[in-house]
Amino acid sequence: MSLSFQFITHCNSRYDYVSGARLALEGGCRWIQLRMKGASDADVCAAAEVIMPLCGRYGAMFILDDRVELALHLHADGVHLGRNDMPVAEARAMLGSEFIIGGTANMIDDIVRLNNEGADYIGCGPFRFTTTKQNLSPVLGLEGYRAIVAGMKEWGIDLPLIAIGGITPGDIPSLLATGVSGIAVSGAILDANDPVEQTRRFRESVESSFRS
Repeated sequence: MSLSFQFITHCNSRYDYVSGARLALEGGCRWIQLRMKGASDADVCAAAEVIMPLCGRYGAMFILDDRVELALHLHADGVHLGRNDMPVAEARAMLGSEFIIGGTANMIDDIVRLNNEGADYIGCGPFRFTTTKQNLSPVLGLEGYRAIVAGMKEWGIDLPLIAIGGITPGDIPSLLATGVSGIAVSGAILDANDPVEQTRRFRESVESSFRS
């Protein structure tokens, strides 16, 4: 179930990366991706050395964004690679089969390539416009996800597809109905008045959608 609801770290005027991860874990999220674009390896290590034990305490997966060598050094559960990061095939050669490797996609061609390179799951978006990511790819909306899920079936690709980008709890039933495997959120949790309660709302909406 952890794959179906992911939190990607973010910081704002109230919370830093570590605080955000802690709040998401308290709210029931069991998949944390530490994304600190532009930060030094030293700063990422410092945050990871706090967040990883927290993930262990809550039984959550810890995924590091982009930094393959650092993920290997830290013994993270895996890495997530963006479109301009190290190719998945190269990361797989470095990490072996024990590490989870996710890749970012915006269209079916991306997914075909990532599947061929050995990715374990796909982060696909954005669902709608979001300010938490720079150089945003074209917005997909529900129709975009339906088309991508149909394309994956045509290609015989069975990778988990995780929707991301501006998702709210109310979007989840219709999003999961498109055939995606789960959702990833960032600012929607950290910018909420009560991030722990907002995380619970997301988790419960995901769980109830899968039950229905």
